[in-house]
Amino acid sequence: MNANQMMNMVMRLFLRKFMNKGVNAGIDLAARRGKPAAELSPQDRQRARQARQTAKRARQAAKITRKIGRF
Repeated sequence: MNANQMMNMVMRLFLRKFMNKGVNAGIDLAARRGKPAAELSPQDRQRARQARQTAKRARQAAKITRKIGRF
């Protein structure tokens, strides 16, 4: 494995982590409907929590679908 391949591997690893953090932050912002956490009412907090759980389940379903598609 040469240096270029190693560099590409490391860059992909970091890029994947940053992209996941960005996607998760965007989902969280959408779940809160753009409001800061301090301004949310208990009902809004419940809705935001449910939205995050739904997004998590969607990510898990996509991951399982990709695994099944390999076979």
